Amino acid sequence: MSDFVIQGFENFEVHGRRKRKVVSESKLNAIKIFAAIFGILLICELCVYFFVVPCLDKVEISWTGLSAYSKETMSGVIMPCANKKFMNFSTNEAKSLLMSVPGVESVKVSKRFPNKVYIHVTERKPVAMTFVSANGRTVPVEIDKNGVLFNGTSFSANSDTSLPLISGIPVENIPEGMRIPQKYRALMEQIDQIRSLSQNYFAAVSEIHVIPKEYGNYELVLYPIHSQTRILTGRQLSEEALQYMMVALDVVNALEPDVEEIDLRYGSVTYRTKSDTLHQHTGEFVE
Repeated sequence: MSDFVIQGFENFEVHGRRKRKVVSESKLNAIKIFAAIFGILLICELCVYFFVVPCLDKVEISWTGLSAYSKETMSGVIMPCANKKFMNFSTNEAKSLLMSVPGVESVKVSKRFPNKVYIHVTERKPVAMTFVSANGRTVPVEIDKNGVLFNGTSFSANSDTSLPLISGIPVENIPEGMRIPQKYRALMEQIDQIRSLSQNYFAAVSEIHVIPKEYGNYELVLYPIHSQTRILTGRQLSEEALQYMMVALDVVNALEPDVEEIDLRYGSVTYRTKSDTLHQHTGEFVE
């Protein structure tokens, strides 16, 4: 009787182990099937992400660096390639189109999967303005520190008092994006340096007139805003030169209220009155 019980218990234990083994194998097979399905779905999703979306979706453009120009304006500039699919979008073409805008100094264009395009625009910063003839009209244009002419869109000529008016430079009928003659570019760099100072010196100057001289040289005539006296000076424009000009203007006007012109070109202050244009009153000036 005891032998039968022991034998039955052993048979039950073996049968239980087989049953547990079958159940474990079933669970393992189910996990494998689930992992395979998940892997297939992941592969399909990656294929859609890397191949289907770039081929079917239009690019989504993200702009940075824009100030004077709007996103709508710049999107219109790159319209020939903006409506293309990601795979067909040419970064070189977009950069070339944007660089054709006179007010753009540099452009960076990059693509990221699946359909993103990032464009960073560096706009030209005006240091002065002048007038040119266009289609029979005289229109204002801005000049950057490199002497490039471009049409301002931020109305800086009206709102920025540190932006001086330059006249006398031979730029008539020169199209946008062109540079002023080489010999005048140093003047733009000098103006840019002065505008970077904390003191707004050009707020007291209504116009800077350039007088071309022989052998590629030139001189400057400055017109103060609150005075009818014009000031002649050399081609070197600096903070010290403007300070000297303002002090000389105050001193000379205190001595002679009818002064038409002050000449600072030769290291001394020479002035001419309106009532006696043929006679020059000359004297040394010490700050």
